[in-house]
Amino acid sequence: QVQLVESGGGLVQAGGSLRLSCATSGIIFSIYDMGWYRRAPGKQRELVAIISSGGTTQVADSVKGRSTISRDNAKGSVYLQMTSLKPEDTAVYYCNARARVFDYWGQGTQVTVSS
Repeated sequence: QVQLVESGGGLVQAGGSLRLSCATSGIIFSIYDMGWYRRAPGKQRELVAIISSGGTTQVADSVKGRSTISRDNAKGSVYLQMTSLKPEDTAVYYCNARARVFDYWGQGTQVTVSS
């Protein structure tokens, strides 16, 4: 059974930092491209950052310079370090694992940034 479990969300003041984690099980983690997405209230889901199986990263312009994605293949986990958080970063953040035809999602973790 494939599981992606996010953690690390919460309530933080503007300017603060959070580190989101996504622990996976049931997949050969090292072959998956991993991503973080978010959905803000009333908005569509959007890409935050992705890291390929080879370690290449891509970060959305909206968080560029404030967010870093990383992975630990030994632990089967992916991380999103976010700094200088803004109220517009408030959203549910989802972990995604993608390889060939396989596409898995976590349940999400809420991030709320107060002004």
